[in-house]
Amino acid sequence: MTAARKGLFMTNTVIKIEELGKKYLLAHRSPQRYIALRDVLVDRAKRLGRRLRHPFARSAREENMAVEDFWALSDLSFEVKEGERVGVIGRNGAGKSTLLKVLSRITEPTTGRVSLRGRVASLLEVGTGFHPELTGRENIYLNGAILGMSKAEIRRNFDAIVDFAGVEKFLDTPVKRYSSGMYVRLAFAVAAHLDTEILMIDEVLAVGDAEFQKKCMGKMDEVSHKQGRTILFVSHNMGAISQLCNRVVCLERGRVALDTPDVSAGVREYLNVSRDTSATAEWRNPGSLFENPWFKPLRFGLYGEDGKAISSPVERKDRVWVEIEGFVEVPDPALLVGFNVYTEDQVMLYGSEPTDQSGGEKELPPLKGHFVLRVFFPIEFLNTGGYRLELLSSLREREWIIGPGLSQMSLNFTIGGVVYSSPYRFEGRPGVLALEELWGVKFLYADVLKHLRMR
Repeated sequence: MTAARKGLFMTNTVIKIEELGKKYLLAHRSPQRYIALRDVLVDRAKRLGRRLRHPFARSAREENMAVEDFWALSDLSFEVKEGERVGVIGRNGAGKSTLLKVLSRITEPTTGRVSLRGRVASLLEVGTGFHPELTGRENIYLNGAILGMSKAEIRRNFDAIVDFAGVEKFLDTPVKRYSSGMYVRLAFAVAAHLDTEILMIDEVLAVGDAEFQKKCMGKMDEVSHKQGRTILFVSHNMGAISQLCNRVVCLERGRVALDTPDVSAGVREYLNVSRDTSATAEWRNPGSLFENPWFKPLRFGLYGEDGKAISSPVERKDRVWVEIEGFVEVPDPALLVGFNVYTEDQVMLYGSEPTDQSGGEKELPPLKGHFVLRVFFPIEFLNTGGYRLELLSSLREREWIIGPGLSQMSLNFTIGGVVYSSPYRFEGRPGVLALEELWGVKFLYADVLKHLRMR
């Protein structure tokens, strides 16, 4: 691609969103007492009688429904240039998926307008655009036709699509028999290999395995850089956003809260806003949360040598520990209590469980009554930056007590200081880990050469 062509890509607007709004009507049913089968049969008989007597009257069910307006998108405006790779981020319910549905013409906006220049390929949900009764081969042609491709275009890219998706053995099998991963592989392969100008990808890639996700990231990077295609990428994986995108748009309550070409700074700001920065690294149960007989958390915190919850950046030389305080009414040998460790980009580093004890993997005796678990945190192995601890608890292979993704059960802290003090390195030591004690260097070959010279 020539330099002039590259410049053209970055100056032309292909997506223009003007004061976009999308409203949904939410119906709320009034709370009712417990209903037995007898009540259901009697109620149906009464409704049938009322309908026969008053065929045009509103039903009791309709009268008990309260309707509320919900704006998934509100006064949303921004533009996307040709060749841009825009990462759309935000909390659950911020309007990300709704935005892509409006842009893909799946749903109509309530207010505002959207202007698109070029053909759009979108991958929003598993199996979108596929007919379950048709084979993989037939769905490739069907999906391509839906995207506006000619039969000749589809035939030209057919082998590349099949090879990328890795479904050659099942090509003539109805897709209703595909797993969700096979669905995604084939759908992404079609969307990425056909000659559309705009590619929109929702979080659906999380369904695939790690190897396929890596292939997808490489393909999206290829079609953007080499082919100049525009990409809108919705994801909660900040690492993938940082790797692929050259611009970040953060949505909050259906509006643009942040729009910046500095992806790293945008991700950091989003993560900082998403957490409660005023809180120390300690959580206490107000008394009403997680009522159950197996494990009720009372306190979860990260503490320093002074015994106080950490409220400021710690140094890698500091000694810190995690404490989990709880109460068990009914002991259960399947009870697990632990925590996961994440980077500020939401990349999981590791998970800790009560079996992680010195001297090999050992089970704790069944917990009963009031207890406190203390775990020394290996802070000296981590690089400088922000981290998050997430409390988890479950009955092994039975059910979650405290499942992942509960923001109120997480701790945030920062490791400060300088790992690498050389004036020639401007960004510190790269990577998540900073293992400075690995280098026990001994120049064996240098000793041999010295010995040879002495002879």
